Amino acid sequence: MAHWLVIDLEATTDDGGWPVTEMEIIEIGASLVTREGREVDHFQCFVRPKRRPQLTPFCRELTHISQADVDAAACFREAWAQFEGWLGEQAEALQAWVSWGDYDRRQLLQEWHDYKVRSRLQDLPHINLKQRFAKARHLQRPAGLNGALQLAGLQFTGQQHRALEDARNTARLLPLSLPANGA
Repeated sequence: MAHWLVIDLEATTDDGGWPVTEMEIIEIGASLVTREGREVDHFQCFVRPKRRPQLTPFCRELTHISQADVDAAACFREAWAQFEGWLGEQAEALQAWVSWGDYDRRQLLQEWHDYKVRSRLQDLPHINLKQRFAKARHLQRPAGLNGALQLAGLQFTGQQHRALEDARNTARLLPLSLPANGA
């Protein structure tokens, strides 16, 4: 049975945002789901940033991730190895990996490059569900995750800007965003 891997990342930032090249992943969340959006398994871990190890007050408030969470976490290379270990043989059944928007893909490409990490995801197609949802709903411009859930008649569940909860909420929009043949 084919599965989709929905990934969401939280990263270092400050009020006004930073370019991807300045951001570092501080949390990885993933939900392995069926085409209908039913969760089969999930993954969550914090990541210790290297360049700017001190989270900004804005970042802590936005994500509800504490300084202690990232201080006790593994670096990206080790955290990604944990993720790849979790993914294991399930990777063979993956149709694609999915994120809400293109940020997560770009951030992972940046960190894989910086840490010289090879990932099985590099061989899989990426689906920008934000664009797919906008196209399926004939929206003038793509909506944010919370706005898309509301358009679909759904409420956000969990804490916004936490990786696993954002991934799970994105997964709920998967069946409403893919064509009937699942491509």
